[in-house]
Amino acid sequence: MSDRLGETVRRRYTEAAERARRAAAGDAAAAGCCGGTPCCGGPAPLAGGEAARLYAQDDLAVLPAGARLASLGCADPVALADLSPGEVVLDLGCGGGLDVLLSARRVAPGGMAYGLDATDAMLALAEENRRQAGVANARFLKGDMAAVPLPDRAVDVVISNCVVNLAPDKDAVLREAFRVLRPGGRLALADIVVSGSAPLPAAVRDDPEAWAACVAGAMSEDEYRRRLAAAGFTDIGVELLHEFVPDAGGACCAAGLPALPPGVRLVSAFVRARRPAGR
Repeated sequence: MSDRLGETVRRRYTEAAERARRAAAGDAAAAGCCGGTPCCGGPAPLAGGEAARLYAQDDLAVLPAGARLASLGCADPVALADLSPGEVVLDLGCGGGLDVLLSARRVAPGGMAYGLDATDAMLALAEENRRQAGVANARFLKGDMAAVPLPDRAVDVVISNCVVNLAPDKDAVLREAFRVLRPGGRLALADIVVSGSAPLPAAVRDDPEAWAACVAGAMSEDEYRRRLAAAGFTDIGVELLHEFVPDAGGACCAAGLPALPPGVRLVSAFVRARRPAGR
């Protein structure tokens, strides 16, 4: 990640972690216009639903408020991953740890959930959320998605929630996901993809704030499939979910972002793939 892009992303997500921490402690003013929705430093609310609708309420009820409020995702990759007891799972860009904690519950007993993030404030919040939740089979790692600090063939499942779009070198991220998966392992991502009749314009692609808001780095569905195949994955599927509207309702995270031209649509999606059993 370039220095400028990296600094912008870290700043935005550090601010999001601090807002979530303060809001969880009862400071209503800390949430500002975000109010605990995905607008807190990341994606704007999805058309047709609030952030709470992305997860089953029974799942959210067992998590600390700090984990719920820090969630910046665009779907529920844990549901997509179909985890089983005894599996080892890695969450790329874990943020405040919501998906890691949910995964840890599903892979217990005998399983392990790792969360990787590059932002110190998010990692500190995730560890505090883990402690409050009383989850013993979760561990948080600092690092870059393009250089995961785990050995080859270490995990059964790799998940991620609206984070791959933040990586400038997406091929490196997908190669790393392939490397750490065991043969037959699964990739289950939630992400933003570009749809519609026109590509994102250069003014958006080159805007660091648009990158940090999960807009500028979004791939098309076809590009996602090509890059996954080039990394070695098979059984690739991309399921489009909800339209992503950065300027809906005056969302705070859209302030200052370049306008999207007619014909450009951003859509949340589930992305599935598998490392072949023989590789």
